[in-house]
Amino acid sequence: MDQGPQRGEGGLSALLDFGFTRFITLSIVKILYMLGMALIVLAWLGFTVSAFATSVAAGFGALILGPIVALLYLIGFRIWLELVVVIFRIGENTSKLVDQRGQGPLA
Repeated sequence: MDQGPQRGEGGLSALLDFGFTRFITLSIVKILYMLGMALIVLAWLGFTVSAFATSVAAGFGALILGPIVALLYLIGFRIWLELVVVIFRIGENTSKLVDQRGQGPLA
């Protein structure tokens, strides 16, 4: 009996699931978040170095305002990833409810 979309079985087997019964998105969200954090920090460091190359005042401005801007980007990225996770969890829970009611998946 088909249990709907499944979690936990990531990796290559999930990538080769042509029926799309398993989601890999939930297993790679942590990796995407870490990569996003690293890219935001690297962008802030690059911006700061570039600002110091322009002028000392611009460099100090980047040191003061840069972390605030980086934090805002990190918050926005986190909210976006959480929305993606919520959408996938809604799909999983909907499949579970349909299976519990005994109606099976809709065609």
